[in-house]
Amino acid sequence: MASNNKMTILVVDDSGTMRAMFKQMLNQVGYDDLVFAVDGSDGITKLEENKIDLIISDWNMPKRDGLEFLTWVRGEDRFKEIPFIMATAQGDKAQQKRAKEAGANGHIPKPFDKEELKAGIEAVFSPDAQEPQHKSERTVVAGKVQMKLAHIQITDHLALGVLKHRIETGEVTPRHFALETLCLPGWNPVQEAIEKGDVDGAFVLAPIAMDLFAFDVPIKLVLLAHKNGSIFVRSKKIDLNNYESLSDFYKYKVIDIPHKMSVHNMLAHKFLKELGLSPGVPGKKAINVRFEVVPPIQMPAIMRENEEVGGFIVAEPIGSNAIAKGIAELQFLSASLWDNHPCCVVAMRDEFIAEHSDAVFEFVSLLVEAGRFIEKNKAQAAEIAVSFLDPQKALGLTSEVLNKVLDTPQGIRMNDLYPVLEDLDTIQRYMHDEMGFGKLIDVEKFADLRFADAACRC
Repeated sequence: MASNNKMTILVVDDSGTMRAMFKQMLNQVGYDDLVFAVDGSDGITKLEENKIDLIISDWNMPKRDGLEFLTWVRGEDRFKEIPFIMATAQGDKAQQKRAKEAGANGHIPKPFDKEELKAGIEAVFSPDAQEPQHKSERTVVAGKVQMKLAHIQITDHLALGVLKHRIETGEVTPRHFALETLCLPGWNPVQEAIEKGDVDGAFVLAPIAMDLFAFDVPIKLVLLAHKNGSIFVRSKKIDLNNYESLSDFYKYKVIDIPHKMSVHNMLAHKFLKELGLSPGVPGKKAINVRFEVVPPIQMPAIMRENEEVGGFIVAEPIGSNAIAKGIAELQFLSASLWDNHPCCVVAMRDEFIAEHSDAVFEFVSLLVEAGRFIEKNKAQAAEIAVSFLDPQKALGLTSEVLNKVLDTPQGIRMNDLYPVLEDLDTIQRYMHDEMGFGKLIDVEKFADLRFADAACRC
């Protein structure tokens, strides 16, 4: 069956916020005949009551989760041929593999936008379509290789923006590379771009990069993108004075996080657990604080509209911007829980490193210089950040907000980008041992420290 806008789609998700987002996104890409269910058991009921052409289901749900629902669907002759997409916060590679082995036709990890959702649907109905060929050839002009790097719209990636600005203004002139930056709408496109080889490298969440490495994607960490830099804010719409304690405030509320494979997930879990709460995603294990994965730039609007959302943790400047607009109040800066912690890393494809090591040495050195420039010239860096992070003026960023972010004690730091491998190991072991996901790797094999050694320890 071919995809068409008249087909009936069953959406199964226990989150009211996510069901509303699904409705909005699917309507925007032309799908209006939608049926909603709140868990796998309700999904079975809706299947029996309606003629369904496509199922899109969350994974972590009470009563009957998405994997159990998928297994049931594939075991029923009446429904086993219905295309099934798992659209879930289970964004790590191991869970994607489990979904595929259970019979899922597609997997869309949260957070996603309407274009990713549309592409996921179209891919399910075009299973024989050839994967685009990703060319390994790179343009080399006058001895300079074209280096393409992906990033998203957060302060964590400002060193890349400052380096780009310094090259464009002639302050620095690389000998071995020409820089091309690719701003993508979220973490999943960044992950896909570096995994498929559409880019030579990416500024990406450390746990995402480690997860890709664990599943044999040929990448290496060459540098940190920053240290610290994230913020946990609570909703200003809900009066803290009406609660006896912070624990009471957050109990039975939703906390939005940017990705399952993130230090934000880890730090939010640690903070709430220390309050005596049981945070996590819905499923078989009892929880009393619910984590939901949503696109970072949508977090303030979602919290403003939904009283179930008690707060969110995210990279700056999104949190400070929400505070400036009266939507949120500061709960904590990430450095107050773990000072000088890593978050995003610079990951490069192995073949690029092997073929153009001179360019990588030079790029890492100039990136370290850009980080030190930011620390010494925060006001100027804030001006650069406005155009680099918000070129379409969609986020409403101002240099005043960004300067405050850069100048905040215990805020983001870019003057020391050297990777501390023990810190990366701390992240993966907390996720694996305390949160129950992720595949442990040898961090010494994951990191290629030659470039950071040359740039940072001179």
